[in-house]
Amino acid sequence: MKLFKCIFVAAGLLMGGEAMAQETAAVEQAQSAATQWLAQSDAGQYGASWDQAAKVFQAAITKAQWEKAVQTVRAPLGAVKSRKLKSAQYTKSLPGAPDGEYVIVQFDTQFENKASAVEKITPMKDKDGVWRVSGYYIQ
Repeated sequence: MKLFKCIFVAAGLLMGGEAMAQETAAVEQAQSAATQWLAQSDAGQYGASWDQAAKVFQAAITKAQWEKAVQTVRAPLGAVKSRKLKSAQYTKSLPGAPDGEYVIVQFDTQFENKASAVEKITPMKDKDGVWRVSGYYIQ
């Protein structure tokens, strides 16, 4: 009986470790997608950032609406002076969004005209298995 308990506990630890490794890989892939997407926005390539966004993002806002909205918000801030990863959290559920795989990535960002901001980018794993940005917010 003790042997059975030990095997059960060991199997649980192994499966838990595998899940953690998968989450870690997901976070890394999502952070990479967020960073690449932000580079397009930083370069003023707002249409390209919409093209690279998740399907749910594209369904929520047209390309023209996105270009206008992000231009209105980003232009007054000026260029990015620095951006440092603040946090990255894996989740399978977000309010107002379909269940799936998401990573909430936050950066402490300094712009030319705003010394302290937090950028919140939410990549999701799209149906094709590729991580794409599904949300963006600046505080």
